[in-house]
Amino acid sequence: MKLDEKVPDFALPDQHGTLRTLAELTANGPLVIFFYPRAGSGGCTTEACHFRDLQAEFAAAGASIVGISTDAEDVQLQFATKNSLTYPLLSDRNGAVADLFRVRRRLLAKSLPIKRSTFIVDSQGILRFAVSSETNMVLHADQALAALATLA
Repeated sequence: MKLDEKVPDFALPDQHGTLRTLAELTANGPLVIFFYPRAGSGGCTTEACHFRDLQAEFAAAGASIVGISTDAEDVQLQFATKNSLTYPLLSDRNGAVADLFRVRRRLLAKSLPIKRSTFIVDSQGILRFAVSSETNMVLHADQALAALATLA
């Protein structure tokens, strides 16, 4: 995916088994999608909790948040419950959506199946922002929030 391209609609189950589509998730405004390698790992917990802590700011900017990993729905539910994550965590078991965004790993696929990356998709389904950093866990939410202010 490249900036300013239309993102094809997709459907993935969330941590409760509810199928979520991109069209549904972007219906009321921009969607911040963060991909993370493994639910419950230290870095992913820091990143997900930072998004949680900024959730009110994202809502004030008119955006919603969704996390995506290749973890199973039950693992996502445990992760969400343990860390009080109230936004959807989607299970991309076969990596199809990760492939769509070009964030699926090939070489380290067993231990780290997805590259840590964040995107903003607007309400028309257009990709408007992308950031990737494997080591700075708070960068993703901070930069996405800043980008929302410039996109408004």
